[in-house]
Formats: sequence, C-alpha cells, structure tokens
Amino acid sequence: MEPLSRPEPSEALARRAVAWIGWFGVGRLVAASVATVIVCGGAFWLVRSPPPPTEASLPVATTSTAPPGASSVPPSPPSAAVLVHVAGSVVAPGVYELLPGARVRDAVVAAGGPTEGADQDALNLAAPVVDGTRIYVPAVGEDLPDLLDLGAGPMSVPPGPIDVNRATASELEELPGVGPATASAIVTERERNGPFASVDELERVPGIGPAKLDALRGLVTT
Repeated sequence: MEPLSRPEPSEALARRAVAWIGWFGVGRLVAASVATVIVCGGAFWLVRSPPPPTEASLPVATTSTAPPGASSVPPSPPSAAVLVHVAGSVVAPGVYELLPGARVRDAVVAAGGPTEGADQDALNLAAPVVDGTRIYVPAVGEDLPDLLDLGAGPMSVPPGPIDVNRATASELEELPGVGPATASAIVTERERNGPFASVDELERVPGIGPAKLDALRGLVTT
C-alpha cells in the first residue's frame, strides 16, 4: 500500500483558519477587529506627547551688543557737587559741599541751621544753590543792600577787600549785610576811638557780632 500523503503545513493552517472563522463567525471577527483598532488608537492618544504650548511658537526677544559704529546714546556723566559759602546768622558759617540740585535751605542746614536771631524770611529758601556762590543769612532787623538777592544766586560783593579805616560810608555799604546804619557806625567808631588795628576789632562797632564779622572776613582789610 502506498503511504497517505500529509497536507502541507500551510494548507493545514488555512483549513484550521477557515474552520475557526466558521465557528467564530464573520460578524464577531469584524467587531473584534474594530474594537481592537479603537483600543489601540485610544492607548496611542493617551501615551503620546502633548503638543507644545502656543507661547513656544512666539518669537523670543534677545539682547545683543550693538555692532561697532552703531548709533547709541552714551550715559549721562554724574553731576558734580557744588561748593557754597554760608555766612551770617548760622551756627557754623563756612564753605560746604552739597549734592547737585541742593536748595538754599539745604545750605543753611549744612551750616548747622539758623541762629536764634536769624531772619530766614529774608531768604528764598527754595532757590537752587549755584556752585561758587555765597549765601548770607541776615539777622532780624539787619540792614541789607538792595542789590543783594539773598539765596537766589551769586551775591553782589565788592571786587576786592575794602579798607575799613579809609572807606567811605557809601563804599562800606557795598559789603553784604552792611546797610547805611552799620556803615555810619563803622565810620563813627574809627573817628572816635582810632583806626581798627585788625578786622576782629570791627566787633567794637554796635550791630556787628561774631556772625556778621565772620561774613565780612576776606572782604575787608585794615
């Protein structure tokens, strides 16, 4: 007898597949396939990377150094301090260095503040301080030349020291803080009691105290 021939493996598999499909049913197979696709698609959607936010697509501003020759505005140099001479009825007359933009009030405070008899109403305390100027704080009732604009800028002072032993009353009135009454008193004092041996002897004159004498130093001689 001739041996029976065995079907090829591929044919056996095909027969089994046909038999299984017949047993399972074509409708079930289609439904299972669709369900599998849906499950796989949902799983992919859950595990996929989220899209980048909208902000990520916006351009980013960066700072860069201007190339040589490019137009640029150089920074403003810092303002220099101002020097003023504060004299008259203040606690500590002298030369003071103030910050840029300082006012006359700041200069008076730097000099220790006004004395008890100071006439601050004679000053414009809100006026800006000008470098190299002299601020004179008068005493209450003190005669002042009309040319002086106290605290408003450079003061009118004589071009050089005045000799108090030879100057006339009119010439003495050119001194800051010396009005007609004080000038006349200086002339009267030197005529009665002799010339002044030094500037300090001006305290002999009624109405000239330490504050006013300090204001006159450098402006008078003997």
